Amino acid sequence: MSAALDLRAAAAQRVLVKDGAYGTLIQGENLKEEDFRGDLSLGHDQRGNNDLLNLTRPDVIRKIAERFVASGVDILATNTFNANRISQADYGAEALVQDINRAAARIIRKVAEEAGAKNGKIWVAGAIGPTNKTLSLSPDVNDPGYREVTFEEVKTVYREQIDALVEGGVDFVLIETVFDTLNCKAAIMAALEAEVALGRELPIMISMTLTDLSGRNLSGHTVEGFWATVRHARPLTIGLNCSFGAAQLRPHLAALSQKAETLIMAYPNAGLPNELGCYDEAAEETAAQVREWLEEGLVNIVGGCCGTTPAHIAAIANVTEGAAPRRVPNAPTSTLLSGLEPMVIAA
Repeated sequence: MSAALDLRAAAAQRVLVKDGAYGTLIQGENLKEEDFRGDLSLGHDQRGNNDLLNLTRPDVIRKIAERFVASGVDILATNTFNANRISQADYGAEALVQDINRAAARIIRKVAEEAGAKNGKIWVAGAIGPTNKTLSLSPDVNDPGYREVTFEEVKTVYREQIDALVEGGVDFVLIETVFDTLNCKAAIMAALEAEVALGRELPIMISMTLTDLSGRNLSGHTVEGFWATVRHARPLTIGLNCSFGAAQLRPHLAALSQKAETLIMAYPNAGLPNELGCYDEAAEETAAQVREWLEEGLVNIVGGCCGTTPAHIAAIANVTEGAAPRRVPNAPTSTLLSGLEPMVIAA
């Protein structure tokens, strides 16, 4: 059975659980610059380059993944949110992108396989962040038509990351924290082209982030509009992450849940940040808000984003026990998206 069919079969039976925030736990390690840098010869200060730790402190990343496994997860994501050439340019580490992604995928794959042998299947999602550039908006208020990058450049950047993640052993490509729909389309195209090159299925997960409570992303799409623009790619999951806590995401998640003909995956922040940018929401409070999602039948997979710890994920996993998974609209649970025409891309 393919990874996608395997996941769908499991999601038809119960609500699945994704992991939480690597960045939050990395901050808790109180690492020094030399921990990030290791033995690498890089001219920039590497503090905050969390993705580089896959190479320089793999023990830290492995420990975090193991803590999430102990919390009861079904899906582990790789620590690769900024592991692309655009984002790594801030650290002068562009040449290490492929190594970072391969190492990240191998770390998580090993943890997943070791844990799965004892506790059941754990899937690995290759995390792909939005980069710090936007294709839809100009960074120069005096030149609305200006763009720092082109669609083809962004697609190439994503393709490099995806190829390395696949080589490292991920099951899915997770295009997450999408603030710019056009950036997401570049990532989708890169994933579809990688799929053709592989000669086998490469399932895509997509997760949008909202910029305000009106329910739109930075490029102006509502959740319904966003789904309409990415539906053609037949993603394995669609959903929301980051931006807000579970309570603030609920109405927008409800709107998306009514429309999307595939699995819904959502992973909120631990509430809203305080004046220092820290997240104070207790694990039990986050889980109580997620329980409302479950009672309304809004999700198939739940997890955590900024500020969520293994304690938050364990509390979320606890409330999913016995909860009925969301029923996918307009599609039999065994054949999601069966009414959509397959997408064909020339090799």
